[in-house]
Amino acid sequence: MSAPATDDWQPDPLLTIDDVAAWLSKPKNTLYAWHSRRKGPRAIRVGNTLRYRRSEVERWLDAHTDPER
Repeated sequence: MSAPATDDWQPDPLLTIDDVAAWLSKPKNTLYAWHSRRKGPRAIRVGNTLRYRRSEVERWLDAHTDPER
């Protein structure tokens, strides 16, 4: 049994609040409010800033997408 190749591994990009606000077409203040109310995509506090894993934002979008009709 061989070990998985680690050469292909790439970290999940961390997006800034500006990146996510632009992606979701929401004001930054909305994202800050969601974070304080534990709504919206999960964020990571890095120092005094919020960062979002792209995969977390995509997961949150999938969870909040209307079901097929």
